[in-house]
Amino acid sequence: MNSEQVKGSLNISPIRVGVLGFGGLGQAAAKLLAGKREMILVAVADQKGYAYAAEGLNIQQCIATYQSQGSVGYLEPVGTLTNRSIQDLLDRTQSVDGYFLALPNLPNDFIPSVAKQFIQSGWRGVLVDAIKRTSAVEQLLAMKKELEAAGITYMTGCGATPGLLTAAAALAAQSYAEIHKVEITFGVGIANWEAYRATVREDIGHMPGYTVETARAMTDAEVEALLDKTNGVLTLENMEHADDVMLEVAGIVGRDRVTVGGVVDTRNPKKPLSTNVKVTGRTFEGKISTHTFTLGDETSMAANVCGPAFGYLKAGRQLHQRGIYGIFTAAEIMPQFVK
Repeated sequence: MNSEQVKGSLNISPIRVGVLGFGGLGQAAAKLLAGKREMILVAVADQKGYAYAAEGLNIQQCIATYQSQGSVGYLEPVGTLTNRSIQDLLDRTQSVDGYFLALPNLPNDFIPSVAKQFIQSGWRGVLVDAIKRTSAVEQLLAMKKELEAAGITYMTGCGATPGLLTAAAALAAQSYAEIHKVEITFGVGIANWEAYRATVREDIGHMPGYTVETARAMTDAEVEALLDKTNGVLTLENMEHADDVMLEVAGIVGRDRVTVGGVVDTRNPKKPLSTNVKVTGRTFEGKISTHTFTLGDETSMAANVCGPAFGYLKAGRQLHQRGIYGIFTAAEIMPQFVK
Protein backbone atom coordinates (compact mmCIF):
# COMPACT_ATOMS: atom_id res chain seq x y z
CA MET A 1 0.00 0.00 0.00
CA ASN A 2 1.48 3.37 -1.02
CA SER A 3 1.28 6.62 0.98
CA GLU A 4 -1.76 7.90 -0.95
CA GLN A 5 -3.64 4.64 -0.32
CA VAL A 6 -2.75 4.84 3.36
CA LYS A 7 -4.14 8.37 3.52
CA GLY A 8 -7.28 7.24 1.74
CA SER A 9 -7.81 4.38 4.15
CA LEU A 10 -7.42 6.79 7.08
CA ASN A 11 -9.80 9.29 5.44
CA ILE A 12 -7.31 12.15 5.90
CA SER A 13 -8.82 15.31 4.42
CA PRO A 14 -6.81 18.32 3.23
CA ILE A 15 -5.95 21.02 5.77
CA ARG A 16 -8.37 23.92 5.27
CA VAL A 17 -6.27 27.06 5.00
CA GLY A 18 -6.97 30.79 5.09
CA VAL A 19 -4.65 33.58 3.93
CA LEU A 20 -4.95 36.98 5.58
CA GLY A 21 -3.53 39.73 3.42
CA PHE A 22 -3.71 39.50 -0.37
CA GLY A 23 -0.93 41.73 -1.63
CA GLY A 24 2.13 40.29 -3.36
CA LEU A 25 2.91 37.81 -0.60
CA GLY A 26 -0.69 36.70 -0.08
CA GLN A 27 -1.22 36.13 -3.80
CA ALA A 28 2.05 34.16 -4.00
CA ALA A 29 0.85 32.04 -1.07
CA ALA A 30 -2.41 31.32 -2.90
CA LYS A 31 -0.56 30.33 -6.08
CA LEU A 32 1.66 27.98 -4.08
CA LEU A 33 -1.40 26.33 -2.51
CA ALA A 34 -2.88 25.72 -5.96
CA GLY A 35 -0.29 22.99 -6.48
CA LYS A 36 -0.77 21.28 -3.11
CA ARG A 37 -2.92 18.23 -2.41
CA GLU A 38 -2.60 18.30 1.38
CA MET A 39 -3.96 21.83 1.75
CA ILE A 40 -6.94 23.65 0.29
CA LEU A 41 -7.46 27.41 0.28
CA VAL A 42 -10.93 28.16 1.67
CA ALA A 43 -10.62 31.75 2.94
CA VAL A 44 -8.89 34.96 1.87
CA ALA A 45 -9.15 38.41 3.45
CA ASP A 46 -7.83 41.84 2.50
CA GLN A 47 -8.43 45.35 3.84
CA LYS A 48 -11.78 45.78 2.10
CA GLY A 49 -13.35 42.34 2.28
CA TYR A 50 -13.04 38.58 2.31
CA ALA A 51 -13.98 35.48 0.33
CA TYR A 52 -14.90 32.12 1.82
CA ALA A 53 -15.88 28.81 0.21
CA ALA A 54 -15.93 25.58 2.23
CA GLU A 55 -15.24 23.50 -0.88
CA GLY A 56 -12.23 25.62 -1.83
CA LEU A 57 -11.76 28.97 -3.56
CA ASN A 58 -10.93 29.44 -7.23
CA ILE A 59 -7.47 30.93 -6.77
CA GLN A 60 -7.20 32.48 -10.24
CA GLN A 61 -10.56 34.17 -9.81
CA CYS A 62 -9.50 35.50 -6.40
CA ILE A 63 -6.34 37.02 -7.85
CA ALA A 64 -8.08 38.42 -10.93
CA THR A 65 -10.83 40.01 -8.80
CA TYR A 66 -8.34 41.55 -6.39
CA GLN A 67 -6.17 42.95 -9.18
CA SER A 68 -9.10 44.37 -11.16
CA GLN A 69 -11.33 45.62 -8.32
CA GLY A 70 -9.07 45.96 -5.30
CA SER A 71 -10.67 43.36 -3.05
CA VAL A 72 -11.68 39.69 -3.03
CA GLY A 73 -14.88 40.96 -1.43
CA TYR A 74 -16.16 41.61 -4.96
CA LEU A 75 -15.86 37.93 -5.91
CA GLU A 76 -19.36 36.59 -6.61
CA PRO A 77 -20.98 34.71 -4.99
CA VAL A 78 -18.47 34.00 -2.20
CA GLY A 79 -17.12 37.51 -1.50
CA THR A 80 -18.20 39.98 1.17
CA LEU A 81 -17.22 43.64 1.33
CA THR A 82 -16.41 44.89 4.84
CA ASN A 83 -13.85 47.07 6.59
CA ARG A 84 -13.77 44.48 9.41
CA SER A 85 -12.70 41.62 7.17
CA ILE A 86 -10.76 39.51 9.69
CA GLN A 87 -13.36 39.89 12.44
CA ASP A 88 -16.28 39.26 10.11
CA LEU A 89 -14.58 36.20 8.62
CA LEU A 90 -14.04 34.79 12.11
CA ASP A 91 -17.65 35.54 13.03
CA ARG A 92 -18.91 33.74 9.93
CA THR A 93 -16.91 30.54 10.13
CA GLN A 94 -14.82 28.56 12.56
CA SER A 95 -14.15 25.81 10.00
CA VAL A 96 -10.66 26.89 8.94
CA ASP A 97 -7.85 24.73 10.31
CA GLY A 98 -5.05 27.27 9.95
CA TYR A 99 -4.29 30.78 8.76
CA PHE A 100 -1.16 32.23 7.17
CA LEU A 101 -0.87 35.87 8.25
CA ALA A 102 0.57 37.38 5.06
CA LEU A 103 0.09 40.80 6.63
CA PRO A 104 2.46 43.75 6.93
CA ASN A 105 3.46 44.28 10.56
CA LEU A 106 2.91 48.02 10.29
CA PRO A 107 2.56 49.31 12.97
CA ASN A 108 4.84 47.03 14.96
CA ASP A 109 2.04 45.65 17.14
CA PHE A 110 -0.36 44.92 14.28
CA ILE A 111 0.11 41.16 14.05
CA PRO A 112 0.03 40.74 17.85
CA SER A 113 -3.28 42.65 17.75
CA VAL A 114 -4.57 40.25 15.07
CA ALA A 115 -3.58 37.32 17.28
CA LYS A 116 -5.69 38.85 20.06
CA GLN A 117 -8.67 38.96 17.68
CA PHE A 118 -8.33 35.23 17.16
CA ILE A 119 -8.06 34.59 20.90
CA GLN A 120 -11.19 36.64 21.62
CA SER A 121 -13.17 35.01 18.79
CA GLY A 122 -13.08 31.53 20.31
CA TRP A 123 -11.51 30.07 17.15
CA ARG A 124 -9.14 27.13 17.69
CA GLY A 125 -6.47 26.17 15.19
CA VAL A 126 -3.03 27.07 13.84
CA LEU A 127 -1.67 30.53 13.06
CA VAL A 128 1.55 31.13 11.12
CA ASP A 129 3.34 34.40 10.46
CA ALA A 130 6.48 35.47 8.61
CA ILE A 131 7.15 38.65 10.57
CA LYS A 132 10.65 40.03 10.87
CA ARG A 133 11.15 42.32 13.84
CA THR A 134 12.50 41.13 17.19
CA SER A 135 10.15 43.40 19.14
CA ALA A 136 7.07 42.06 17.33
CA VAL A 137 8.03 38.44 18.05
CA GLU A 138 8.69 39.35 21.69
CA GLN A 139 5.13 40.69 21.95
CA LEU A 140 3.81 37.39 20.63
CA LEU A 141 6.01 35.30 22.92
CA ALA A 142 4.52 37.22 25.86
CA MET A 143 1.07 35.95 24.78
CA LYS A 144 2.01 32.27 25.27
CA LYS A 145 -0.42 31.58 28.13
CA GLU A 146 -3.29 33.36 26.38
CA LEU A 147 -2.73 31.30 23.22
CA GLU A 148 -2.52 28.07 25.23
CA ALA A 149 -5.79 28.85 27.03
CA ALA A 150 -7.47 29.68 23.72
CA GLY A 151 -6.45 26.37 22.10
CA ILE A 152 -4.32 28.08 19.46
CA THR A 153 -1.00 26.76 18.18
CA TYR A 154 0.95 29.79 16.95
CA MET A 155 4.05 29.43 14.76
CA THR A 156 5.98 32.72 14.57
CA GLY A 157 8.87 33.87 12.41
CA CYS A 158 8.29 31.16 9.82
CA GLY A 159 9.27 32.75 6.51
CA ALA A 160 12.74 32.85 4.97
CA THR A 161 14.56 34.95 7.55
CA PRO A 162 13.48 34.58 10.20
CA GLY A 163 12.31 31.09 9.37
CA LEU A 164 14.12 28.85 6.91
CA LEU A 165 17.55 30.33 7.66
CA THR A 166 16.92 30.36 11.40
CA ALA A 167 16.09 26.66 11.28
CA ALA A 168 19.23 26.03 9.21
CA ALA A 169 21.28 27.86 11.85
CA ALA A 170 19.72 25.74 14.60
CA LEU A 171 20.70 22.56 12.72
CA ALA A 172 24.21 23.79 11.87
CA ALA A 173 24.83 24.67 15.52
CA GLN A 174 24.73 20.97 16.46
CA SER A 175 28.35 20.50 15.28
CA TYR A 176 29.69 22.91 17.88
CA ALA A 177 30.32 23.01 21.59
CA GLU A 178 30.11 26.80 21.49
CA ILE A 179 28.59 29.17 18.94
CA HIS A 180 30.64 32.28 18.24
CA LYS A 181 28.40 34.00 15.72
CA VAL A 182 25.49 33.57 13.33
CA GLU A 183 25.55 35.81 10.25
CA ILE A 184 22.53 35.97 7.95
CA THR A 185 22.85 37.77 4.62
CA PHE A 186 19.98 37.97 2.16
CA GLY A 187 19.56 39.09 -1.40
CA VAL A 188 16.11 39.87 -2.79
CA GLY A 189 15.25 40.83 -6.34
CA ILE A 190 11.78 41.97 -7.40
CA ALA A 191 10.80 43.32 -10.80
CA ASN A 192 8.22 45.77 -9.46
CA TRP A 193 8.27 47.12 -5.90
CA GLU A 194 4.57 48.01 -6.08
CA ALA A 195 3.71 44.30 -6.02
CA TYR A 196 5.31 44.17 -2.55
CA ARG A 197 4.52 47.63 -1.18
CA ALA A 198 4.23 46.55 2.45
CA THR A 199 7.38 44.41 2.40
CA VAL A 200 9.44 47.22 0.87
CA ARG A 201 8.13 49.68 3.45
CA GLU A 202 9.09 47.28 6.23
CA ASP A 203 12.61 47.13 4.77
CA ILE A 204 12.80 50.92 4.56
CA GLY A 205 11.89 51.00 8.24
CA HIS A 206 15.20 49.23 8.95
CA MET A 207 17.28 51.91 7.19
CA PRO A 208 19.18 54.63 9.10
CA GLY A 209 16.97 57.65 9.66
CA TYR A 210 13.72 55.70 9.28
CA THR A 211 11.39 53.90 11.67
CA VAL A 212 8.48 51.52 11.14
CA GLU A 213 6.12 54.44 11.70
CA THR A 214 7.81 56.82 9.24
CA ALA A 215 8.07 54.09 6.60
CA ARG A 216 4.41 53.23 7.00
CA ALA A 217 3.43 56.89 6.58
CA MET A 218 5.37 57.29 3.31
CA THR A 219 3.28 57.78 0.19
CA ASP A 220 4.00 55.73 -2.91
CA ALA A 221 5.52 58.86 -4.47
CA GLU A 222 7.87 59.28 -1.50
CA VAL A 223 8.93 55.64 -1.75
CA GLU A 224 9.56 56.12 -5.46
CA ALA A 225 11.68 59.21 -4.74
CA LEU A 226 13.79 57.27 -2.24
CA LEU A 227 14.25 54.39 -4.67
CA ASP A 228 15.25 56.85 -7.41
CA LYS A 229 18.05 58.11 -5.13
CA THR A 230 19.32 54.57 -4.51
CA ASN A 231 18.79 53.30 -8.07
CA GLY A 232 16.16 50.98 -6.68
CA VAL A 233 18.53 49.26 -4.27
CA LEU A 234 18.08 49.12 -0.49
CA THR A 235 21.14 48.13 1.55
CA LEU A 236 20.28 46.97 5.06
CA GLU A 237 22.75 46.32 7.89
CA ASN A 238 22.50 45.20 11.51
CA MET A 239 18.74 44.86 11.22
CA GLU A 240 16.36 44.35 14.13
CA HIS A 241 15.52 40.84 13.01
CA ALA A 242 13.77 38.16 15.03
CA ASP A 243 16.33 35.48 14.17
CA ASP A 244 18.22 36.78 17.21
CA VAL A 245 15.48 36.30 19.83
CA MET A 246 14.37 33.03 18.23
CA LEU A 247 17.87 31.50 18.44
CA GLU A 248 18.25 32.83 21.97
CA VAL A 249 14.91 31.40 23.14
CA ALA A 250 15.90 28.05 21.61
CA GLY A 251 19.07 28.10 23.72
CA ILE A 252 21.42 28.11 20.74
CA VAL A 253 23.20 31.46 20.99
CA GLY A 254 22.77 34.87 22.62
CA ARG A 255 21.11 37.50 20.47
CA ASP A 256 24.21 39.70 20.63
CA ARG A 257 26.01 37.15 18.43
CA VAL A 258 23.40 37.18 15.66
CA THR A 259 23.57 39.69 12.79
CA VAL A 260 21.21 40.11 9.84
CA GLY A 261 21.61 42.27 6.76
CA GLY A 262 21.04 42.22 3.05
CA VAL A 263 20.39 43.93 -0.24
CA VAL A 264 16.98 44.40 -1.88
CA ASP A 265 16.85 45.31 -5.56
CA THR A 266 13.38 46.64 -6.31
CA ARG A 267 13.89 46.94 -10.07
CA ASN A 268 15.44 43.63 -11.03
CA PRO A 269 14.08 40.13 -10.39
CA LYS A 270 17.63 38.77 -10.26
CA LYS A 271 19.00 38.55 -6.73
CA PRO A 272 21.79 41.10 -6.10
CA LEU A 273 23.61 38.50 -3.97
CA SER A 274 23.06 34.97 -2.71
CA THR A 275 21.10 34.45 0.49
CA ASN A 276 22.95 32.49 3.15
CA VAL A 277 23.50 31.85 6.83
CA LYS A 278 26.96 31.30 8.31
CA VAL A 279 27.33 29.64 11.70
CA THR A 280 30.78 29.88 13.26
CA GLY A 281 31.72 27.94 16.36
CA ARG A 282 34.20 25.79 18.26
CA THR A 283 33.95 22.01 18.12
CA PHE A 284 34.50 19.76 21.11
CA GLU A 285 38.01 19.11 19.72
CA GLY A 286 38.77 22.83 19.94
CA LYS A 287 38.59 23.52 16.18
CA ILE A 288 37.04 26.74 14.89
CA SER A 289 34.87 26.20 11.83
CA THR A 290 32.03 27.78 9.83
CA HIS A 291 29.01 26.06 8.31
CA THR A 292 27.39 27.91 5.41
CA PHE A 293 23.91 27.22 4.10
CA THR A 294 23.08 29.02 0.83
CA LEU A 295 19.72 29.27 -0.88
CA GLY A 296 19.58 28.72 -4.62
CA ASP A 297 19.52 32.01 -6.53
CA GLU A 298 16.66 30.73 -8.68
CA THR A 299 14.28 30.54 -5.73
CA SER A 300 12.27 33.73 -5.28
CA MET A 301 11.56 35.61 -2.07
CA ALA A 302 7.95 34.42 -2.33
CA ALA A 303 8.98 30.76 -2.68
CA ASN A 304 11.38 30.99 0.26
CA VAL A 305 8.78 32.68 2.49
CA CYS A 306 5.55 30.90 1.55
CA GLY A 307 6.98 27.40 1.24
CA PRO A 308 8.37 27.33 4.80
CA ALA A 309 5.28 29.11 6.15
CA PHE A 310 3.01 26.29 4.97
CA GLY A 311 5.54 23.69 6.10
CA TYR A 312 5.32 25.18 9.58
CA LEU A 313 1.54 25.35 9.33
CA LYS A 314 1.49 21.60 8.67
CA ALA A 315 3.82 21.00 11.63
CA GLY A 316 1.65 23.25 13.79
CA ARG A 317 -1.44 21.32 12.71
CA GLN A 318 0.17 18.09 13.94
CA LEU A 319 0.96 19.71 17.28
CA HIS A 320 -2.58 21.09 17.52
CA GLN A 321 -4.12 17.68 16.87
CA ARG A 322 -2.05 16.35 19.77
CA GLY A 323 -3.44 19.05 22.06
CA ILE A 324 -0.22 21.08 22.12
CA TYR A 325 -1.04 24.78 22.12
CA GLY A 326 0.91 28.00 22.70
CA ILE A 327 3.62 29.64 20.64
CA PHE A 328 6.61 28.14 18.85
CA THR A 329 9.35 29.55 16.62
CA ALA A 330 11.09 28.28 13.49
CA ALA A 331 14.16 27.51 15.63
CA GLU A 332 12.21 25.08 17.83
CA ILE A 333 10.06 23.05 15.39
CA MET A 334 10.95 21.45 12.07
CA PRO A 335 8.58 22.27 9.18
CA GLN A 336 6.80 19.39 7.44
CA PHE A 337 6.93 19.17 3.66
CA VAL A 338 3.52 19.85 2.09
CA LYS A 339 2.68 17.75 -0.97
